[in-house]
Parts: sequence; structure tokens; C-alpha cells
Amino acid sequence: MRRVVTTVTLLGLLVATSAAFAITEHLKLIKSDVFGTEVSKVLAPGCHCATSKAIVQIRLRHTGHVTVTIVDSAGHRVATIASNVVVHARSPQHWPWDGKTDGGGRAPDGVYHPWVQLPHRTFRFANNIVLDTKAPKVLSASVARPLLFAGPGRTVAIRYAFGEPAHAVVYLGGRRIILGRRTRQHDKVKWTGALAGQSVRPGRYVLSVGAQDVAGNVTPASERKDVTVVVRYVQLTPGRLTVRSGRRLTVHVKTSARRYTWRLGHRHGNGRRKVLRLRAPSTPGTYRLVVAENGHATTAVVRVRAK
Repeated sequence: MRRVVTTVTLLGLLVATSAAFAITEHLKLIKSDVFGTEVSKVLAPGCHCATSKAIVQIRLRHTGHVTVTIVDSAGHRVATIASNVVVHARSPQHWPWDGKTDGGGRAPDGVYHPWVQLPHRTFRFANNIVLDTKAPKVLSASVARPLLFAGPGRTVAIRYAFGEPAHAVVYLGGRRIILGRRTRQHDKVKWTGALAGQSVRPGRYVLSVGAQDVAGNVTPASERKDVTVVVRYVQLTPGRLTVRSGRRLTVHVKTSARRYTWRLGHRHGNGRRKVLRLRAPSTPGTYRLVVAENGHATTAVVRVRAK
């Protein structure tokens, strides 16, 4: 008798398991009423950029009425961005959320989720919408070697530290000249000494370093950090020298160019070495030694005395 009861019990369990499995597999084959869901990941209402609004997009398999609400991380309703709207089958429909609550105020920074309500069911999506209105802070910015001899392959490295991972943004005279590709909290970006693709003139430049976070918030101008870079193309050392007429003179030439031209009095020529050796003019007086490369020139004053 016990064996019969045990056998019947086991058969019952097998039948129940098989039925549950069949039901589960059947439910897997039933397609959801909502598909093609796309939800913006970040929202920065005040950034005046692509993330100033979050977008919730869905498709329905059958035409129906839809209500879309935004809830906070605790599941409390914050805003209704679509109320009983008719959505046609398989037609993509999207609604923006600007970060405001149903009361008209700004929702606090945090994580939010979209819920889509149909007449017979509510879909509670776990997609995160991160509302972020705080601009990233620049903790430090520096240039280890502020002297840049500009030329092919030559750059100056600007190191920075931010309060959060963000893109580095570098400005010159209020104009953005660099937008870092990577979102790092500590890193560096490089400047070639160019503005809008054109080499800047030799001189001293003050660059402002800011940040742009993944939400699109940008560091205000008043909170950026300044660094100074001196751009040169060719430098002569010494800048002033005295030599007797007809004697040799030596000048050190520092440049990133492979070749340069020189002119002293009525004579001129080409040079490639870092040390330029010339013979002083035979007539006493004050001369200018001009060394140039790619349109950029610098001058050393040569005073020639009588023998």
C-alpha cells in the first residue's frame, strides 16, 4: 500500500512539474505588449545640450492607450509625461522629460525610472535616468613644462584633477580649443599650440581648464583653473653679443624645425644644426641676426667692434 501511495505521489509531482514547465515555456513565447524601449541615461536640465531632456520611447504591438510616468528610486510618482495617449501599433512614440515635477518644480538630483501603464497592465522599467544638475569641479590644473617649441609632433601636456570623472575642456580667450575624449578624474590633455587649426603667434598664453561631465554640465568660467604656456618657434642664445669685426661668432639655435634660414647684414644662408657659427661683418656697427623657420622669426643683436 505504501508503495502505491509513493508511486502515485511521484507521478503527481512529475505531472505538476511538467505542467509548470509547459506553462512557463508558453509564457516565454508570448511577446510583450511593449517593445523597442529606449530611455535616456542622463538628464542635465540646465546644460543647453543634447541631455537637457530625457527621452522615453516605446512601441506597442497593438494600438492602445498609454500613460507614462516618471518615478523616483522609491517608486513614488514624480511626473506624468503622457496621459492616456493613443499609440498606434508598431509606431515608435517618444516623450521628453525636462526634469520638472507635476507641480512645476525641479526634481532633485537622483535616479528615476519610467513606468508605462496600459489599460490592463503596468510595465515598471528598471532603466535609470540619472538627473544631474551639478557642474563638475576642477581641483587642480598644471603644466610641468610651460615652454612649447611648437612644430610637428610637439605638444604641451596639461594635467588636471576633477571632483568626478569628466571630459577636460580647455579654453583660450573664452573660446573652447580642446574637448578631452576620455572621462577621467585625473588625467592630461595635450595642446599643439594651434587655434582653429592655425598656429598661434609666439607669445605667452593663459589657458583656462574646465570640465564637462557625462550629463553635459560644464564648469562655470569663474571656477576654471588657469595655466600659462609660452609658445615659441625659434630661440637664439645669447640674444645679444659683442664680437670684433671679421671674427667668428657662435649662437645656439633652439627650434623644432629641421631647417632654418639666417640673415646677418648682407649675408644669408640655411642651417640645420643647433649651433650656428658665422663670421662677423668686417664693418663695425650694430647688426641683427635673424633666424626664421616656417614664417616664424627671432632676432639676436650683434654688436661688431673694430679690431
